[in-house]
Amino acid sequence: MLCAESGETMLALPADISETVTTALREDLGNGDITAMLVPADAMARAVVITREDAVLCGTAWFDEVYRQLDPAITVTWQAQDGERITPGLTVCKVQGPARELLTGERTALNFLQLLSGTATVTHAYARLLSGCHTRLLDTRKTVPGLRSAQKYAVLCGGGHNHRMGLFDAILIKENHILAAGSIGAAVTRAKTKNVPVEVEVENLTQLEEALQAGADTVLLDNFDLAGLRQAVAVNRGRARLEVSGGVNLDNLRELAATGVDFISVGALTKHVRAIDFSMRFTDT
Repeated sequence: MLCAESGETMLALPADISETVTTALREDLGNGDITAMLVPADAMARAVVITREDAVLCGTAWFDEVYRQLDPAITVTWQAQDGERITPGLTVCKVQGPARELLTGERTALNFLQLLSGTATVTHAYARLLSGCHTRLLDTRKTVPGLRSAQKYAVLCGGGHNHRMGLFDAILIKENHILAAGSIGAAVTRAKTKNVPVEVEVENLTQLEEALQAGADTVLLDNFDLAGLRQAVAVNRGRARLEVSGGVNLDNLRELAATGVDFISVGALTKHVRAIDFSMRFTDT
């Protein structure tokens, strides 16, 4: 399944969905679901999953994988796809199969759906404010442990863009790296030997100039005020991409973008997520 309305080209799903779901089921099941054992082993059931609030749907593949691992005979029929807006009372999917397994997987499947839809929904709230702007919205590494690829996929479904996945695919030189390396110039010089994008976090215009002189590809302007951002854009003169981070919220996002920076990164997309309210109900039809 691919994300339907991300604002980008169709999105491939993360490769670790099966592994992530296996870990989640092990956490919940332990030695077995002793409550589901109260239901006859041959009982079959149908259920619907309903959303109780406005949201952007995400996590359908994780939901599917939960039931695939519990019993491949279970069928899930989706009425909405990842990236779609959903409204209160909407049936997002129908599920049918052995009743025990439907009950066993309910919480784990809904946990993925509520968390990832929460990430996509908050991302959408930020991304829509940047509509028509040059500036792109980025996520960060401030993710739920073990769910990074899932949350970054959800950010894309919400209309945002991904920063680096981890410590392995791009270099971000921060304050402590600079202190340990001796200077911005020394850190960037070493970083340039790695053949990956190099970004430097700076706290003032002097450090910005040092980073530019050293050849940084991107400079992260940490907690600059609006006047400082405008000065930074003027000093930069297009030599590097500029990213804003720190103190970003829905109220000031548009103002920050208006300074002319290339990116705004927001940790709240993945670390301050409020889960979306979904409910699974058994039904006779």
